[in-house]
Amino acid sequence: MSLVTPAKVEKLRMALHVKAKEEPEFRFYQLYDKLYRADVLEFGYRVSRSKKGAAGIDGMTFEQIESEGVENWLGELTRELKQKTYKADPLKRVWLEKPDGTQRPLGIPTIRDRVVQTAAVLLLGPIFEPDLQPEQYAYRKGRNTHDAVRHVHSLVNTGHTEIVDADLSGYFDTIPHAELMTSLSRRISDRHVLALIKQWLVAPVEEKDKRGRRHRTTRAKDEKRGAPQGSPLSPFLSSVYMRRFLLGWKTLGIDRKLNAHIVNFADDFVICCRGTGAQAMSLMRQMMERLKLTVNEQKTGLRILPEETVDFLGYTIGRCYSTKTGKAYFGTRPSKKSIRKLTTKVSELTAPRRSLLEAEVVVGQLNRLLSGWSQYFCLGPVYKSYRVADAHTTHRLRQWLRRKHKVSGSGSKRYPDEYLYESLGLIQLKRKPQNFPWAKA
Repeated sequence: MSLVTPAKVEKLRMALHVKAKEEPEFRFYQLYDKLYRADVLEFGYRVSRSKKGAAGIDGMTFEQIESEGVENWLGELTRELKQKTYKADPLKRVWLEKPDGTQRPLGIPTIRDRVVQTAAVLLLGPIFEPDLQPEQYAYRKGRNTHDAVRHVHSLVNTGHTEIVDADLSGYFDTIPHAELMTSLSRRISDRHVLALIKQWLVAPVEEKDKRGRRHRTTRAKDEKRGAPQGSPLSPFLSSVYMRRFLLGWKTLGIDRKLNAHIVNFADDFVICCRGTGAQAMSLMRQMMERLKLTVNEQKTGLRILPEETVDFLGYTIGRCYSTKTGKAYFGTRPSKKSIRKLTTKVSELTAPRRSLLEAEVVVGQLNRLLSGWSQYFCLGPVYKSYRVADAHTTHRLRQWLRRKHKVSGSGSKRYPDEYLYESLGLIQLKRKPQNFPWAKA
């Protein structure tokens, strides 16, 4: 359940948004005092609490804060901000495994830093929202990944069938601080707010080695780049800096000259072109070099539809065939990679080591996984993908039941589909497309 923004906080955010929208050149010079307003900080705490994040390097948890009293804790944080004695804590390094086997570094701030950063985003988001480009879909109210996928699909259907499938190497970790601060200073002249952001950008990172010894690194400060993933502020900062690329593309007239249109979500973007893909890709590389960002050449390429397909935000966009007429058309469907990720997670939930769990627990976990996956993958002809997911899930669950109850054979007679779906209540995805009008293509 999403949190409802308090009326006074929403009124403040709306006033900032209206001012920014009506006066594109206005620089906000008095924001810091609003950052430690009691209602803003308290809502920042509730937003942070709702995300249930892990503790930072100080080990402080939300439960500890609440056992000692949230009001007193927020009061102390308010005093630090008001007296300008607040100092950002180092980040806790956590590694997140990516689908390709590599690891993505996350920097987890302490709860106190997360609360203040969330309060900052509450104030800065409405100011920069009017400046973000229409092609930017990430982290914006009323916009989501489905809108971005639909945008690409629409461009493909209007003849933009040469697609630059771009990838940036470590985008969040390579955003240059000086250029980012210039982008922020264009709208903010409050030096105290800017100093806070700089603190968060250059915070050291602490990591434990295999022996449990702590090590701190200062790469962000030394190299003067990076907006560490894992903090509430990094999505906002990434959007502000990506705007430079999108705005520059249009200011230079490349979109008109080449009929090349960018669709962006966070650090993912494609450029949809009509016969000018090679030129667009070359210009994109030049602009990224000027922006001090690195193009991942191994993952960047030009896709020509319909001979090829392009994957974007988990969907494959390319040639599909109507189940009624057999005619080809440009459509979207869950990518093979997305299906593999789902089946891998299903396999993990039904692994032999989980045989001691009750069937109701495992089926409940499977249903939450399948339900969330199908809510996201609901665009285009999804029936075949759902059928693959169903087949894998029933097979894995049947094998899990067979091992748990020491049943010989395949288990299909003891645990037929009817038992899995009707008695245990397993979700059957291939029955769901009828609920999605746009999935009937």
